[in-house]
Amino acid sequence: MQDKITVDYTDDYPRWKDEYKSTYKILIPDMLPWHFAIIEQLLKMEGYDVEVLKNDSRAVIDEGLKRVHNDTCYPCLCVVGQYIDALKSGKYDVNHTAVLISQSGGGCRASNYIPLIRKALKAQFPNVPVISLNFSGLEKDSSFKIGLKLLLKLAFAIFYGDSIMWCYNQTRPYEEQAGAADKARKEAMDAVIGAYKAGNYYKYKKINAKIISIFASVKRKNVKKVKVGIVGEIYVKYAYLGNNHLEDFLLSEDCEPVVPALMDFVLYCIVNNINDSDFYGKKGIFYTANRILYRVLYRMQKNIIKQYKKEGTFEPIHDFEHLRKCADKVINQGVKMGEGWLIPAEMAALAETGTENIVCAQPFGCLPNHIAGKGAIRTLKNMYEHENIVAVDYDPSATKVNQENRIKLMLATARENLAQTKDN
Repeated sequence: MQDKITVDYTDDYPRWKDEYKSTYKILIPDMLPWHFAIIEQLLKMEGYDVEVLKNDSRAVIDEGLKRVHNDTCYPCLCVVGQYIDALKSGKYDVNHTAVLISQSGGGCRASNYIPLIRKALKAQFPNVPVISLNFSGLEKDSSFKIGLKLLLKLAFAIFYGDSIMWCYNQTRPYEEQAGAADKARKEAMDAVIGAYKAGNYYKYKKINAKIISIFASVKRKNVKKVKVGIVGEIYVKYAYLGNNHLEDFLLSEDCEPVVPALMDFVLYCIVNNINDSDFYGKKGIFYTANRILYRVLYRMQKNIIKQYKKEGTFEPIHDFEHLRKCADKVINQGVKMGEGWLIPAEMAALAETGTENIVCAQPFGCLPNHIAGKGAIRTLKNMYEHENIVAVDYDPSATKVNQENRIKLMLATARENLAQTKDN
């Protein structure tokens, strides 16, 4: 009789410890360029030596392909490649460097990035710990500890990052003087960072009004341009590495990119927890905490929307409760794997606010988002007569030329529709 084989699925790996804070550099993938520009400075004020990685050459993708099975999702490949490429550069003391990655805790493969990253690092950089930033109780022995005060600072940073991104994208295509929007962006960033240094970061109405005022002061051309929304999986939606600098490409095509707020994704995650409790009868402290957190963040969002409407220069950000109503027209809110119901909700909300042209950015291997994204396009086009959507896949084998050509075909239709609107 054959002996029973015992397989040990555990592996030894370096753990992150809080005492490393003063001696380790922490590398962060450039997943959210607008928001991480603030969060990087915020964490430095907290005493962490952090650096948001900016390496985005083809070498990064090639490193990811070497270290991660090519059937895993594209964002994981990008993140691993960015880490390895950076660590191989010789810029860092690999015995005193760690890498940080966020985990949503949902049913997406993103919650399993940690073991993939550890495996990729083990061959060349076995002493580099992988830190998990999560709110789901994952990776307890190597998690990034966040107290209530730091959590609040991060929440405000998301609102401020959203406002700077939102105002910049509505300013840059129309600036009379080249570079004026970039100058306003720097001024707004300095104002936000200054508020954190002064301890006034929580005065969000005042700070947000300042951001709006800075961009509103930029002289603008009175012209109509094609507006293009960007939706999809969160990494390729925001990360320049993941979407081949999609925002820059749309600006080069004389379009106005419209990128929904990151806070919508945060609220989406919170609402999914509440929905789970309602659907399955789960109550208790976790349910109550999520309901309180949602009410607080949503009230802040409503106040910010009022500021946009009162000032009048910019279209206001989406109201999250309206997004939920948009989702209900297309798909059930129980569909929450990946970005789930949020993708069709954003596409519907964009159409209802004058952005009928949309790039639905999807990474290879992201099945739930292909279903909720591509799978909802026909329904959305039936609901909104002039909605012009192109689904673009991002993966290691997809060339930038092919991706941009697909978008250009969509833009050709968009320009025809805009010309007809002007004629009418």
